[in-house]
Amino acid sequence: MQNLSVALELESVAAGRLRLDVKGSLATLTLNRPDAYNSFTIQMYRDFASICGLVDAQPSIRALLLVSSTERAFASGTDINEFRDFTEAEDALAYERVIDQTLTQLESCRVPTIAALSGVCAGGGFAIAACCDIRIAQQNLRLGLPMAKTLGNCLSIENVERFSGLMGAARLKELLFTARLISAAEARDWGLVSEVLPDWEQLLAHAESLASRIASLAPITLEVSKLELLRLRGGGKPEARDLVARAYSSADFREGLTSFLGKRAPMWRGE
Repeated sequence: MQNLSVALELESVAAGRLRLDVKGSLATLTLNRPDAYNSFTIQMYRDFASICGLVDAQPSIRALLLVSSTERAFASGTDINEFRDFTEAEDALAYERVIDQTLTQLESCRVPTIAALSGVCAGGGFAIAACCDIRIAQQNLRLGLPMAKTLGNCLSIENVERFSGLMGAARLKELLFTARLISAAEARDWGLVSEVLPDWEQLLAHAESLASRIASLAPITLEVSKLELLRLRGGGKPEARDLVARAYSSADFREGLTSFLGKRAPMWRGE
């Protein structure tokens, strides 16, 4: 994993705020700023994007799991101290560009991404979770976009699109206009999380089991499926013949066919 060693040069990694561990085909990125409820500095957003890029470039990695080092919070958003020096509109626009670049890097990551959510998950933390492919939660989850009662800022239009695509405009308006944090049960009812686990230990164990199971599946199938869904988000009827051709012309497709007919487990190579 020579390329992943580059992550050690990142400021947030060196400070222990972001931790990347690779075990076989599964990469786990731990948010590790528990004293600040995993609030993100702007540098952390940049480093988070860099780590996602490193993972994306490693063919041997088949899934990325996002977890917190504390059950009190997945991520509470952006550290408020980051806004102290904002004096003009360009400061806000530059900040939102960093956020959008980070979220774009995460949602376009080649491999499936799974987020294990617990405690507070709000603002930018919710945006990170929303860009993951699968979200599971601990029962103590509190999820929302409370800027109308905290800073009085707003979402970028790019994030309005992301969130409305995930939950619909009506649900998004409810979260934005009430500024409340919804429970894990509500998040499941809304389709924002797929499962709710009763405690921290069970959440982490199930998250790793789920991510490992996904990492064992046909990687080209998963990658092509992600790309198709991303293209559909743009509206209209996008072209995807290249993706279909890639899957059906792959060595993995031949392996899947041969192993199925031979009644044995397939050996996926991602080729």
